Amino acid sequence: MKLVPDGIGRSISGLALRGRKNSPTILLGAGVVSMVGSTVLACRATLKLDEVVDQLQGDLKAAKDVQSLHPEKYSTTDHKRDVAIIYTRGVTGVVKLYGPSILLGGVGVVCLTKSHAILKERNTALTAAYIAVDRAFEVYRERVIAKHGEAEDRYFRYGAEEVDIIDEETGKVVSEIRADSEEMPTGYARWFDEESSNNYTNPPFDEYNWIFLRNQQNWCNDMLRSRGHIFLNEVYGLLGLEHTSAGAIVGWIYDRETEGDNYVDFGCWGENDGQPLDFFNGRENGILLDFNVDGPIWDLIDARRELT
Repeated sequence: MKLVPDGIGRSISGLALRGRKNSPTILLGAGVVSMVGSTVLACRATLKLDEVVDQLQGDLKAAKDVQSLHPEKYSTTDHKRDVAIIYTRGVTGVVKLYGPSILLGGVGVVCLTKSHAILKERNTALTAAYIAVDRAFEVYRERVIAKHGEAEDRYFRYGAEEVDIIDEETGKVVSEIRADSEEMPTGYARWFDEESSNNYTNPPFDEYNWIFLRNQQNWCNDMLRSRGHIFLNEVYGLLGLEHTSAGAIVGWIYDRETEGDNYVDFGCWGENDGQPLDFFNGRENGILLDFNVDGPIWDLIDARRELT
């Protein structure tokens, strides 16, 4: 026999799930409200503090006057006992005034701390999930390259189109497979062209683009070796490309103990001859850049500092 219908149970579970999902935001809001409320209560308590202090000083003066006027009836021991009682009352009065403020402030601190802890735990989990997915993708690419070669890997990864190229030596039209000019690159790859960067040089001086890219890549590697790390957004900025959210997290780390490449590569040159790859230069007035980032590097930076 079911005590709770399925529909109501699912609704309650959905509300609980949304509550857990939004718990950092809820706790942050509660913490901010608590801290503001604590400040308001503290200000109101301060306005009443003079009354407690005046009462304390009045009682102390009265006890001192009684001892001065009637020393035979009011001994020093009695005076010390009454002074202790008066101070206890004074402290109790101050605690009553500021107690709600302190309590509410403590609640605010707990809420803010818990919100930060939840977000940190989630970020750690997301980073671990990204690293696992990124590693699985790299292993998959390695298998594709081992079986079909790098050309096929580029074909499936970026999409490709058949373009007609005029052979400068023979004058014949040759069909070649190049990067699809209509398809946006995925991952961290970006087109370097007139639309995306003001550093791009149009024909007939488009050969300067390769000189510019080579110099910027060398500069990035110098920074990587000297500083120990570099973020993808920093590289984007040097090339005149817009920053991305992922670019603020991923990048390169220079550490011989890690599995990273320890160098920055724009991915548009051949590994053997260092010449521009035709596949990445297939779009008219554009060059496809594919950056060999090591992934999220915040944790790697912290780990390297701990070792040093």
